Amino acid sequence: MTETAGTPSGPDEPPAPEGAPPEPKATYGPGTGASATGTGVVRRRRRWLRYTALGVAVLVLGAGGVGWAAYQKLNGNITTDTDAADELARFEKERPTALVNGAQNILLLGSDTRAGPGNREYGRDPGTQRSDTTILLHLAADRHSATAVSIPRDLMVDIPGCLRSDGSRTQPQFAQFNWAFEFGGTACTIRTVEKLTRIRVDHHMVVDFAGFKDMVDAVDGVQVCIRAPIDDTDAKVALPPGLRSLNGEQALGYVRARKSLGNGSDTDRMDRQQQFLAALVNKVQSNDVLLNPTKLYPVLDAATSSLTTDPGLASLRGLYDLVRGMRDIPTERVQFLTVPRQSYTYDANRDELVEPAADQLFTRLRTDSPVVVDPRRTESSGPGEARTRTDSPATDQPSASEQPPAEEPPSTDEDGDGSGEDGSDEKPDDPAPTPSPVPTFRGNTAAGSTCK
Repeated sequence: MTETAGTPSGPDEPPAPEGAPPEPKATYGPGTGASATGTGVVRRRRRWLRYTALGVAVLVLGAGGVGWAAYQKLNGNITTDTDAADELARFEKERPTALVNGAQNILLLGSDTRAGPGNREYGRDPGTQRSDTTILLHLAADRHSATAVSIPRDLMVDIPGCLRSDGSRTQPQFAQFNWAFEFGGTACTIRTVEKLTRIRVDHHMVVDFAGFKDMVDAVDGVQVCIRAPIDDTDAKVALPPGLRSLNGEQALGYVRARKSLGNGSDTDRMDRQQQFLAALVNKVQSNDVLLNPTKLYPVLDAATSSLTTDPGLASLRGLYDLVRGMRDIPTERVQFLTVPRQSYTYDANRDELVEPAADQLFTRLRTDSPVVVDPRRTESSGPGEARTRTDSPATDQPSASEQPPAEEPPSTDEDGDGSGEDGSDEKPDDPAPTPSPVPTFRGNTAAGSTCK
């Protein structure tokens, strides 16, 4: 229909008969796009509504398309480790059984491969790779705590016979832990960890150097406390002491530096890795990254682009379910520690477990029992040896020896025959059962990652 300016009738109104007196018209106040008398408002309002509805539909459909495209992109970023899944399935009968429904154990592996874009600058590629960092992350069934346990790369362990990339198999042997990744990749590492700890590994993730840097940059850097100057040419990092915000490149150097610090052992490096992860947890939670799609997308893009995972986590849905269970854990209940270890008896450059402390730790993780960490260390207790205490891990109550004596309850033995109120032979002053001691391990929480 061709519109004529000043025509008072709407599109659904028939024209008035010729010679008939004009019908009285309602008047409207002027508005945007309306004449001073408002006679075109009704039609234009209807048209505006139609255009608005069409525009909203286009935006919704467009946003849905963008959302789906983004979802598909992120999903496609993740590399699925089907080879490890197939190999683990072959040895299902020898793997430990999960004891607590709902608890999750995820093996996090940092690969030192020099293959691929962004990794060659850290050294030559010999065609092999080893696990530069290995962390067993335990998520409690109630999702009220998370415990990340570092496994030293130089720990001497029993490595089972593993499938090599060329189809051959290695012989079972006693060797340093990170050889397992070189022998047979993630499947061999998982089987080695399960043999060592008797803990069922539910999922695994592998990230390389470039992926680590990208994730740090995606959260705009991470602030850490550097207690001594770092100048390590091998790790390509030079940092002054103090509270510093590190970008991806600096962060990678910080967690890799070893030879220029302390005695050059891997122990201090694991401590720094744990401190960095604690600071990263703080950064993500304090900036509401997990609740802000604008902040979350670049993090997801960087993370998914660098991850190789088992089939159960190789999708946004799998990762979302994992993160959703972690996002409400308070930082003081996110704990970091290293397995109790000491220098290997026959080679000071290798490590061995400290017992019974290591078995205590593995048992508590396996049964989803609380784990308590304490940053304080005494020389007499060794580098990773557990101490014990009897207070509950959920409270800060003093130990039994520090508590004032309780008032003795009034006697209920009214008849003087030595029996209780219910006539039993148990005496009111019989000692209560002594609570089992809770092992305390050297470690830190994500809440204690700033300079003091």
